[in-house]
Amino acid sequence: MTRPETAPVRPGEELPLDALREAMRGRVAGDVDDLSALQFPGGFSNLTYLVRAGDPARGGQEYVLRRAPLGPVPKGAHDMIREAHLLEKIHPVLPVAPRPALIVEDPAVIGSPFYLMERRHGTVVRTRLPAEYRDLPDAARRMSGALADTLADLHAVDIDAAGLRDIGKPEGFNARQVSGWAGRWRRAREALRDTGDLPAPDDLNDERVIAWLEAHTPPESAHTLVHNDFKLDNLMLDPADPGRVTALLDWEMTTVGDPLVDLGLTLTYWTMPELPGGAPNEVGAASPGFLGRDELVARYAARAARHMTSDPESHLAALERALPWYEVLGHFKLAVIVIQIFARYRAGQTSDPRFAPLAGQAEWLIREAWRRIREQDART
Repeated sequence: MTRPETAPVRPGEELPLDALREAMRGRVAGDVDDLSALQFPGGFSNLTYLVRAGDPARGGQEYVLRRAPLGPVPKGAHDMIREAHLLEKIHPVLPVAPRPALIVEDPAVIGSPFYLMERRHGTVVRTRLPAEYRDLPDAARRMSGALADTLADLHAVDIDAAGLRDIGKPEGFNARQVSGWAGRWRRAREALRDTGDLPAPDDLNDERVIAWLEAHTPPESAHTLVHNDFKLDNLMLDPADPGRVTALLDWEMTTVGDPLVDLGLTLTYWTMPELPGGAPNEVGAASPGFLGRDELVARYAARAARHMTSDPESHLAALERALPWYEVLGHFKLAVIVIQIFARYRAGQTSDPRFAPLAGQAEWLIREAWRRIREQDART
């Protein structure tokens, strides 16, 4: 059975519809006097809602509302206003990025700054092949190709022509990635110091992972748009054609920097097995029909080479030489993301039961990063 796209709003995460109605009145299309909300239940970070202004079957409008999670959040994180303004610039040059419809910076309206964007329709693939794709020939391979091609097209955006270069600081990007994520990891670990949720540093080797990343930080391979959380379930796919992307979502951490940081994190997601406490994973490199890790890299390289002077074979060879560092960084970044969410859960800032196993998942990711480091050091 296909999981419903939306669900009733979780208790404690309701929207104040009266205040939202007044913020929308006269600023967006649709009957705001007939306002309702459902919640998109996927995702572990920002809160995302389907807001209906009137009956869609009778000319009403649907919007997606994005706001930060409840409770205190790390400084600079979950900045929905930044995300909305980024989409204003990215949508015209990369149409898979949705168009913002309303930006509200006043936190008093619903308890946090938020924005509304156009609703896109499509299938989101998480841990198993949806019913609509099971009888389609080569569905897994086609969506694998769409993943690689969309990432390459994202990195091909002309950041100067689009006015995007100033959204980040591409020079020194890789070094800042390591120092920034290391700081977040240490703060989350300190918050969990007396809980017993993580092994001691000497057992987990987290500080050794950080030291290795610092010692081997490469110069940036190029300066491009970087999504910073590019993975299959941030794509929406045409229900009739798994090779066609209808939307790319979750632009919160987008910046400009080294495109291989994106590719490394994408490969982290793509090659992960079932994580502790997580749902069985039937999607990705280890599953029948999907592109394997090397095939995905080759597909990306072939697409990316269209926008470069190098030929596909030399571009692929250069990628393969560079990628081990970026894949270790990808594992470390994802470990930081999930341990930060778990720390909020442990502190009682959210009661979502999906967050309970995240400490075990962070531990697995750190151990896998350390395993890859030892393999890489053995080869060199």
